[in-house]
Amino acid sequence: MANHKSAEKRARQTLKRTERNRFYRTRLKNITKAVREAAEKKDKVAATEAFKLANKSIHAMVSRGFLKKQSASRKVSRLALLVNKIS
Repeated sequence: MANHKSAEKRARQTLKRTERNRFYRTRLKNITKAVREAAEKKDKVAATEAFKLANKSIHAMVSRGFLKKQSASRKVSRLALLVNKIS
């Protein structure tokens, strides 16, 4: 365990950040999974709605500092390709 006051604080901060990052990572996976499943079922309406939610959520994660801007753009772009493939 930490012996110094500053080390104890860093340990607390690490726990908080780890928990927060786990939440966002899981949320990101679930959001993309919803888009992929809708696209797999060829359900254009559901895929479009899921994509809108995913786009908004992914860009919100950028503003919170969880994702980098380019990573978010890449993820959104790949999801858009999936949704647009549905005829």
